[in-house]
Amino acid sequence: MTHQNLLVELFVEELPPKALKKLGDVFASQLCAQLRTLGLASADSVATPFASPRRLAAHITHVAAKAADKAVQQKLMPVSVGLDAHGLATPALLKKLQALGADVSDPVFAVAALRKAPDGKAEALFYDSLVTGATLDVGLQQALVATLAQLPIPKMMSYQLETNCELPGWSSVNFVRPVHGLLALHGSTVVPVTLLGLNSCNQTQGHRFEASMSPVMVAHADDYAATLLRDGAVIASFGDRRFAIVQQLAQAAERLGPGFEVLMDDALLDEVTALVERPNVLTCAFETQFLDVPQECLILTMKANQKYFPLVDTQGRLTHQFLVVSNISPADASAVIGGNERVVRPRLADAKFFHDQDCKKTLESRVAGLDKVVYHNKLGTQGQRMARVCAITRALASQLGGEALAGRAQLAARLAKTDLLTDMVGEFPELQGIMGGYYARHDGLGADIAEAIEDHYKPRFAGDALPRNPVGVAVALADKLETLVGMFGIGNLPTGDKDPFALRRHALGVIRMLVEKDMPLGLNALLNAAAHEFKGMVGFEMGRAVVELEEFVYDRLAGSLREQGYSALEVDAVLALRPQRLGDVPRRLAAVRAFNALAEAPALAAANKRISNILKKADVAAAVDAHVSELLLQEAAEKALYAAMQDITPRAQAQFNAGDYTAALQTLAALRAPVDAFFDGVMVNAEALDLRLNRLGLLKTLHLAMNQVADLSRLAA
Repeated sequence: MTHQNLLVELFVEELPPKALKKLGDVFASQLCAQLRTLGLASADSVATPFASPRRLAAHITHVAAKAADKAVQQKLMPVSVGLDAHGLATPALLKKLQALGADVSDPVFAVAALRKAPDGKAEALFYDSLVTGATLDVGLQQALVATLAQLPIPKMMSYQLETNCELPGWSSVNFVRPVHGLLALHGSTVVPVTLLGLNSCNQTQGHRFEASMSPVMVAHADDYAATLLRDGAVIASFGDRRFAIVQQLAQAAERLGPGFEVLMDDALLDEVTALVERPNVLTCAFETQFLDVPQECLILTMKANQKYFPLVDTQGRLTHQFLVVSNISPADASAVIGGNERVVRPRLADAKFFHDQDCKKTLESRVAGLDKVVYHNKLGTQGQRMARVCAITRALASQLGGEALAGRAQLAARLAKTDLLTDMVGEFPELQGIMGGYYARHDGLGADIAEAIEDHYKPRFAGDALPRNPVGVAVALADKLETLVGMFGIGNLPTGDKDPFALRRHALGVIRMLVEKDMPLGLNALLNAAAHEFKGMVGFEMGRAVVELEEFVYDRLAGSLREQGYSALEVDAVLALRPQRLGDVPRRLAAVRAFNALAEAPALAAANKRISNILKKADVAAAVDAHVSELLLQEAAEKALYAAMQDITPRAQAQFNAGDYTAALQTLAALRAPVDAFFDGVMVNAEALDLRLNRLGLLKTLHLAMNQVADLSRLAA
């Protein structure tokens, strides 16, 4: 059987740049998977994607010219159904065989060709046949049709193709962009397939302006990339083209001097890679007067609108030079450079105009305008929302830093959303908060207010920095709590992968601030304080807001801790107690981990689990309290346990009160021996009620003492 490498290319009009990489990857992987299903590609076949602005292609290794024939065994029906009393075929059997394409002209011969075999308790008839393997031309045709149906096309396009000369007319074709060529090579042989109204061939087109020939003839599937580069001036591989851009950007910055650094994020690199076929990086510049505008505005307009790469100096300050990735490489690039400089100038001028206009009004003067901006139809306007945030902020800040901090934090909260009404944020919503910080400095409000306004959205994503100062922490925490409580109170909970209000992200932000800043605030008290600001609002359910949201926060915290490397048992043991001060959680986890490493840990965890079960099942559980009468202690083991507790638990309690959770648990570990002896020598459920209650009281006292840091019973295997 002949095996060769296969190359398939669709030559199209310019593909959507943000979707190109994914389209190329899926085209190659799906085509290979379809060929494997048909037996034309093996498990060892490797699919290499190619994607440029005007082509999707796949190179697949070890593809057979014809799939191997395959023996197929089909169960037909039970013998009792397929054969009558004389062993002849029943009408049902003949109908089934006919549907399978078997020759039923001679029923006796047809029955003789079947095989009987046990099938459970009965015997069944089986039909064995040999299915001829698909040839590559037939199989590739099927695979291409199936692959195109699987492509993640963002928006389908419908266009018309002329049918043929003999029967003039037009047919409608649907694809992401009009397709003008189909290349299919198995080794050096063209595979005859038809797709989207096109017949396959061994030629394609190169660069619009710089190809050395048109069309570009591809002699062999393995020569595709090299031929396109040599004759078509196209780097077909998305990855190779991206690497070339990164290299050229770095070299261009290096030529300018050691103090230049390129701002190149992955999304911009991918998009620019999808816009050019053979990249050529050029250095451009704009007038230095534009550097008076906040650099975030200039950087965003250059990257988002023009797909340019800004250059910054060693201090991270924007320079007036920037880099452009051109799709052509003329001998004299001055016209290309000049054109790009002319194009960017109006964008920068717009940014300067927006900034200058915004600076004519103070943030304070914009506060009233928030009452005209709808936040949510059930939760009111942005003005009403920020009034709630101000109240929550003041309450938090008073606890954290007294009246001085409360006043500054309330002012920052009052102004935090006013930049939503500025022209700059209206043009670039990504700059909300950032522009508010700049305008606060312009208004002379102080660095703490400016930083708080800029930071109150933080942390915006995993790994993002927290607010820089106490004012910003108070405002950011209040803002997130208001959002969470409000949305939970009206029933807007996240479901599955849908979280339109980013409530999971807000919850993680609250957790990070409470934990990493080690804030002396209780979670339930925080939620109740925030919920109080919604009191009397129609459709708001305060009970649901607090109860369901508290559980949601602990779920988010548990997931975050597991991602940080803590075991599920450790996390479960600590969070089972629902610690209100989340800043304590890391210390509790460290204590549990240290306790778990002790030799006494397994026995004490098992004993805790046993005590929990005893207390739950006690028929006098309601009458059990943590009280022990020495006069009712009869057995030596219970007296020894009580004596040990009198010595050990006060020391452990003092360590717990001091926040030394590790020491507290290690001190309690000394109770292992008396606890083991108690369970070996004492009948807890004594017949005498007073003895039973006293022993249960002893166990409850022990249980309370041992489970202040974590529920140790959760550590039991």
